Amino acid sequence: MRLAVTALAVLVSLPLAAAPLHSQYLPPDDLSLREGEPEQQQLLQVTEYSIVAGNERLSNQQPIPVTAPLFLRLKGKSLTKTATLNQVLITFDGESKSLKKPAFDDDTKTLTLNYPLSMYRSLVDMLRNETVYVQFLTYANGHIWADLHTIGGPRAR
Repeated sequence: MRLAVTALAVLVSLPLAAAPLHSQYLPPDDLSLREGEPEQQQLLQVTEYSIVAGNERLSNQQPIPVTAPLFLRLKGKSLTKTATLNQVLITFDGESKSLKKPAFDDDTKTLTLNYPLSMYRSLVDMLRNETVYVQFLTYANGHIWADLHTIGGPRAR
């Protein structure tokens, strides 16, 4: 465990060079969408999370719609010197065929991710059983990549 912590400390101290930290978790770029080096990388190690299941009734519309939003709020520590990310809000969509793109808000330091509802259980299992990292990359050509990933197997308890 001490070796893993030391290795992570060395990785965190390295400047963003030829490849961003945690680039090994990116899928192959078969369509060459990731042109050049990323302009921005936000990398966060999740230290806490909360699950929010809401219920909202908008009373000024007819018929009266009732919504039940479900989201995860993740907090953690940034792992790169230039990262300002401190919170991730994950929303789930059970109906759309197309999800909203990942978005980072500089003012609130919040990354918003959207996943299909079918991925909820997998994400919660990751958060409960493993050390989770959130990665957000932007490229000069407008391409955006965001993910949640783990390193290795279940974390020691």
